[in-house]
Parts: sequence; structure tokens; C-alpha cells
Amino acid sequence: MNDPQVSPAADSLTSDTLDTFPKLLLERAKRDSARPAIREKDYGIWQTWTWGQVEQEVRALACGLAAKGFERGDKLAIIGDNRPRLYWSMCAAQCLGGIPVPMYQDAVAVELRYVVEHAEVRFAIAEDQEQVDKLLAIKDSCPKLEMIIYDDRRGLRNYTQEYLYDCEDIQKLGRDFDANHPGFFLDQANTGRGGDVSVILYTSGTTGNPKGVVLTYDNVVISARNGIKFDKLHQDDEVLAYLPMAWVGDHVYSYGESYVAGFCVSCPESSATVLTDLREIGPTYFFAPPRIYESILTTVMIRMEDAGWLKRKMFHYFMNVARDIGGNILDRKSVMLRKRILYWIGNLLVYGPLRNTLGFSRIRVAYTAGEAIGSDIFDFYRSLGINVKQLYGQTEAAVFVTMQPDGQVKPDTVGTPAPEVEIKITDNGEVMYRSPGVFQEYYKDSEATAATKTPDGWVHTGDAGFLDEDGHLKIIDRAKDVGKLNGGSMFAPKYVENKLKFFPYIKEAVAFGDHRDYVTAFLNIDLEAVGNWAERRHIPYASYQELAARKEVYDLLQDCVEKVNHDLAQDSQLASSQIQRFLSLHKELDADDGELTRTRKVRRGFMADKYEKLINALYSNDKHCEIETEVTFEDGRKGSIRADLEIRDVSLNPIAAAAN
Repeated sequence: MNDPQVSPAADSLTSDTLDTFPKLLLERAKRDSARPAIREKDYGIWQTWTWGQVEQEVRALACGLAAKGFERGDKLAIIGDNRPRLYWSMCAAQCLGGIPVPMYQDAVAVELRYVVEHAEVRFAIAEDQEQVDKLLAIKDSCPKLEMIIYDDRRGLRNYTQEYLYDCEDIQKLGRDFDANHPGFFLDQANTGRGGDVSVILYTSGTTGNPKGVVLTYDNVVISARNGIKFDKLHQDDEVLAYLPMAWVGDHVYSYGESYVAGFCVSCPESSATVLTDLREIGPTYFFAPPRIYESILTTVMIRMEDAGWLKRKMFHYFMNVARDIGGNILDRKSVMLRKRILYWIGNLLVYGPLRNTLGFSRIRVAYTAGEAIGSDIFDFYRSLGINVKQLYGQTEAAVFVTMQPDGQVKPDTVGTPAPEVEIKITDNGEVMYRSPGVFQEYYKDSEATAATKTPDGWVHTGDAGFLDEDGHLKIIDRAKDVGKLNGGSMFAPKYVENKLKFFPYIKEAVAFGDHRDYVTAFLNIDLEAVGNWAERRHIPYASYQELAARKEVYDLLQDCVEKVNHDLAQDSQLASSQIQRFLSLHKELDADDGELTRTRKVRRGFMADKYEKLINALYSNDKHCEIETEVTFEDGRKGSIRADLEIRDVSLNPIAAAAN
């Protein structure tokens, strides 16, 4: 494990003159030419490129684009999984004064069309045949899109479109162009300035069409430097790049901080091999949204249920020890010697092997953000000795708004203001911030820009929260989502949902209660966890829909809901938010069906409209509700499924218990 006290000053590029990524790359290639910059696993083998090699690859790609007419100010759309060439194309466009526009790789064609049209994209680079096909499907309706380049040629041999090019051919053309114009690349790469536009990142579109967030080099580079200094990152760190390139977190961690700190970024073979590749790489710096931590925990609990009785007993015993003192040991607080010895034994028998199995043995810093993580899930990882911390950020902030300092980590807050960030709470409880990362504008949307950013640089987050006595920010929920029950009590749906999702059997939850007499919920089962549970009990099922509707599964979910109600009853602010009725949805919530954003956030307004019949049934005396729902299959075809859903009542805990 790397020494957490190593200063980043020795290897981070902090000069004010290195204010763009092309300049940072040129300096990296000069100073650290032989050091690893990026890796990719292909056909089971890890391939590595050094900073010197990356500079040559970017140079060839930039010159190839220039030879094909790419000009300063042009947009380059990028779509695919995390691949070295896609990251290089981002820098190549920037070297020419262009603007990369990463897009979500799982977006359907109509979603891509909106971004390509709105951003006025001329050039696009796609990972493989799947992404090329989506771009070809929208080409005729996007007249400004002139050229499509692909990375992986498999399946594309017989494609004959004259505007379709292999990336290797573009780079070969670029090398010839570079030889004939020897000063061109360096002149172009050194022309940019920190105030120039660096990237346009589109939001996930929770409430409508996504907005193009325009970030300058200063926004990203300064924020990256501050994050590196805060967590003492350095060039010996390693990161696994597996989150969407269109998401600001990946852009800052896998691109921005890598260029500034000089650490190596590893790209997994595929989304299906991420956990395996994670174990092989053993990153020292890790980022994941709560759903990833939830999924990993679900896998752990499933495996433990399948283990022998002795191993299960040992696991649960030492996990109780870890929950008691693990966080204190991680924060270097005082712990009794007897308990330290017990924890040491637990580390030998349980925690160490588990960290190794997960690929977390070398982690110095791990973050989660994007939405609130359940405190129980958060405490689970920290109790194992994994330095998981929360941060609060936005695309509009180039990620960082608040961060948790080591030794000051609380499960129910998101930390103190990040370096150079100012925070204030408005009279109505909304969180606002001002920082070097504040975005320039929403692309071609001055009205939305003015509604979000004040003339003096303060940004409305849309989140409700407050600063506690230690100056740590606590986010309650989206300001627009926080409501009241008819009895006057506060209702924070996300808080309730996160408690439900702690259980490995519940993958997604949607709570209702604003302007209602009581709280209800839709639940999505986790097919892997509940399927494993059912198989061990010899409960037959043929599909997700059939399993979700089984009485035994409803009983399992009811037990989870009752435990959440017990916890809520202890909270004086939220005791009235206990769940009185719930149902198990007959389908998984899906971004392709409009129920989730591409970052897996629930689109509440859409859900309320689509499932109005089910919501009305939850607030009636009905015990069942029939529904027919349109679904989108993996190949894009539409279909429908019918179901008769049971509605289950749940016992409540006395609200008086909250006063204890």
C-alpha cells in the first residue's frame, strides 16, 4: 500500500502555465515519458501505454483529425465504454482547439440524436459496431454530423459508408500529416488557455431534456489540483476507469486528475468483467456511486448465505466486532486493547481476505457520490478498514462541492467545503455554492443558466440541506422532492428509499407521501439476491415477474420494510414517514423505459404519471391492482406485460418511540 503521507508536490503538475490538458500531456511526456499512463485489458491481457506513447498516439489522432478538416471550435462526440483511444480522442480534439462531447454508451439512438444535434457535432468517434450502428441510425437527421470514426473494427468490415473511418487509418493519416507539417501539432497544442472551453458534459435529464454543461480548462484543472492536494494523491496511485465517460466524475477522476497527478488509469475489458479486473488491478484510488457499493455488498451477503455454518458464524461474529470499533480504528481513535486484538484476529480471518477478494486491499482513498448512500452500507465498508468517504458534487461544479477530511468522516454528512469552495444555505434551506469549478454556462440555454447561476457566481443546487455544528453539510433530499405529509410532518423520499436499499433483496425503491396521509412504496427486487434466496428454499420461478409476485418474496420484503419502520420510529423528524403499504413491481425500473436516468436516478415525475393507477391503489383499500405496462427490449422493440399486483399492509411502530 502506498504511504498516505506522500506529498503530491513531487509529481503533480501545479504550474499556472500548464492550464490545459494538451499542455499537461506535453509536460508529462517530457518528464515521465517511461511511466505508465493508461492500461486496457483486451482478450484477457493487460496492455500498457506510457506517457510518452500516449503523447504520440494523441499527436497522430489530432493530426489525422486536422487532415480531415477538424477545426478550432468543432465538437467531437465520443461514445463507448472506457477505452484508451476514446480518452486520447478527447485530448486530440482539445489539442486542435476543439471540444469533446462524451455521450452515455447505453443511450438509445433518439437520446444520442438530441445531443449530437444540440451540440452541433461534426465529428464522432465510437467504440465499436454497436455504437456505430446507433450513429448511422441518426446520421440522416443530423445534417451537421460529417464523419464517424470507430475504434474496434470487429463486425465493420462490410460497412462501405464513405464518411466512416477506422481510427488506425486516421492515425496513419495523421502521422503523414505531422511529417509534412512538423510544427503544426505543438503550435496548436500550446495555443489554448485556461479560460477556453474544455468539454461539454450533458446532464442525465432527470426532469426533461439533458442540458449541456460547459466547463473550461480552469474549471476542471483547478478542481483536479485541489482534489489531488486534499487526498494526497500522487503518480504511484492507480484508478480503474469503468464509469461512463459522459459522467463528470469519470471526466475528473480518470482524465483530469490523471493528467495533473500523473497516475495510471486502467480500463476494464468489459462491463461484465469489472469486478474481476478490479481484483487484478487492486487500485489505490477508487470511486463508485452508491449502487456499486450496494451491488458488491449484495454479492458478499449472497456468498455468505451459501457458506458453511462455521464460516457464516465466524463472519457475523467478527463483522459485529468491526461495526463496533472498525471505524474508530480507521480514524485512529482510541480503542481498548482487548477490542484491538479481536479486530486484529478478525482482520486475519475475515476482513483481510474479504478486502482481497473484492480488490480493495490497496485502497487508500475511496469515494462515493451521485446520491446518498445508506449509513449501514457506508459503515460496513469503513468497518472493514476501507477508507470510503462521501463527497457532494455536481456536473456544474466540476464535481467538488464538499469532501470528507480523513478523521472527520460521518455517515450522515457529505463533509466540509472542498478547497476554494464557499457554501451558503438560503432561507428556504437550499444549498448554494461558489468555486473555481463553477461551470461557464448551459450550452445554448441562457435562460436555464440565469436560473441556476447568479451574476456573482453562486450556483443553486436544488438540494435541501444544512451545516451541522462541525461545519459538515448534511443533504436531506432534492429540495423539490422534500415534502410534507398531511399531518404536517416532513417527508424526505430519498432518505426512506436509501434505508430500504440497504437490504440486499431490494435493488430499487420509490417512496410516495407528499400531501398524503401516509407513506407508501414501490419495491424492485434484486433478481440475483432474491433468486439465490429462493433457490436455497426450493421456491420455483420462471421469470422476474413471477418471482417478484410470490407470497414468500412479499413476506421477505415485508420483513425488510418493518425493519426500516423500526429505524424511522427512532427519528423525531421522520418517525411519521414509516411505510404503511407497499407493492413489489412486476418489472425492473429501466432507463430505456424512461423510469431512470442514465445515471440510474429515479425520474419521479415520469413514475408518478406512468404508474398513477398503482399509486392510487396504494392509497385505497384495494389489496390488488391490475396493470399493463409498456417495456423496451434489449433490441429496441416495444412490448407490454400485464400483472395483477398484490398490495401489502405493514405494521407501524408507535411514533412515541422517537422520543426515547
